[in-house]
Amino acid sequence: MTNIVSAYPGMQQQTKQVTQSTLDRINILPQPFPIALVDFTDAIGKQVNFEHYKGKVVVVNLWATWCPPCVRELPALHRLNQTLNAEQFVLLPISIDADSKVVKPFLADLGLPAFNSYFDPQQELRDVFPLDTIPATFILNEQGELVAYVRSYVDWDDENAMAFLTQFRKNTETAQ
Repeated sequence: MTNIVSAYPGMQQQTKQVTQSTLDRINILPQPFPIALVDFTDAIGKQVNFEHYKGKVVVVNLWATWCPPCVRELPALHRLNQTLNAEQFVLLPISIDADSKVVKPFLADLGLPAFNSYFDPQQELRDVFPLDTIPATFILNEQGELVAYVRSYVDWDDENAMAFLTQFRKNTETAQ
């Protein structure tokens, strides 16, 4: 028989490790909230807005190259994007860097050359979303209304991420 000696309370072996999902940080609104249509640009400089994505659940992630938690989140967002059904979901990572020319080389250096970012260098999306804390993710329903948000890093590699996003589809039986 082995006696386990602990140097201090709490050091003993835990029977079950409880982990908290970063998905728990996401605030779900009690009812959908209409948002204003504000333009941002795609990789080639074409103006787009959220109206272009009606009919899909939209995951808007506001980030910047100078934001360490944003950079930490990008690879998981890229992997999430590869699993999303493009007919039902769209990921819109939007850089708020003042110089959008730094983003593509930055993503390449990060090992994400195929990661498709959008841009809002003048931070016009401030009229729709608070930009004082990034990374920030805002989830829009199929009607283009805000249904959830988080103003913090989220681990999008979480095994429950797809199920979490699917709840915002009207017809969840066919969402996967």
